[in-house]
Amino acid sequence: MTSWICVDAGLVLKLVLNEPDSPKAEALWRSWAQNGMRPMAPSLFPYEITAVIRKAIRQNRVSASFGQQALRQALAFGVRLYTFPGIHERALALSLQFNRPSAYDEHYLALAEKTGVDFWTADERLYNAVHAKLPWVHWLGEW
Repeated sequence: MTSWICVDAGLVLKLVLNEPDSPKAEALWRSWAQNGMRPMAPSLFPYEITAVIRKAIRQNRVSASFGQQALRQALAFGVRLYTFPGIHERALALSLQFNRPSAYDEHYLALAEKTGVDFWTADERLYNAVHAKLPWVHWLGEW
């Protein structure tokens, strides 16, 4: 039986960009694979992946060719994209509830909430803002 988890773009990006906590993200991802866990994300996931990689290229943190390769790798991790009627409205409500500056991250929260799965993020600020009231939100740094 497949178990699902919701993952954010930041966590997957750590698998393809060399960042200080990339080894931790790789170990977490391997543990999910070994335990039959399948990743899911809202439909904005590939747009966020693309935007962050473009920003890294523009800031000369990675070359354009590396960025293109990283994009292909990130999109090949098998993250299943999901949405549901009302996801945007729920994301806005969550962003208002937690006084968040935008509603992008809250789409992940809305999906995890709707499907009843744990959500994993690489964003410590998001985790700190919501974890006390949403115990199914986990941060890479806590693993």
